[in-house]
Amino acid sequence: MKLTIEDYQAYLAEHYAHHPKGMETGLFMKLAEEVGEVAEVLNQASGRKAQNKDDLDKELVREIADVIHYAVALSAVKKLDLTATILEKDKSASIKYQHDIHLEEFIKKRGY
Repeated sequence: MKLTIEDYQAYLAEHYAHHPKGMETGLFMKLAEEVGEVAEVLNQASGRKAQNKDDLDKELVREIADVIHYAVALSAVKKLDLTATILEKDKSASIKYQHDIHLEEFIKKRGY
């Protein structure tokens, strides 16, 4: 199954619709917490911290999914166009850093 950013934003906007206004701070705090959990797994994987998980790659991808969840949720409750902004920022970065191709061209090339 393919998941688009638009689908995920719509789902999370509906999911968080019953939450109180001004919940952006709470979502941001959860995002920061999840970024910390990604750092913890990476520290375990690098040996800088004692490992307490059997499958660090599985744990890492789960924590990254949590980061994506809260980042997309924050944009959804604020009704921000995350897709357009990602494409715009990538195009600017590709010019600044002289990339051969930017994301929008990449997508078109793949036939999406």
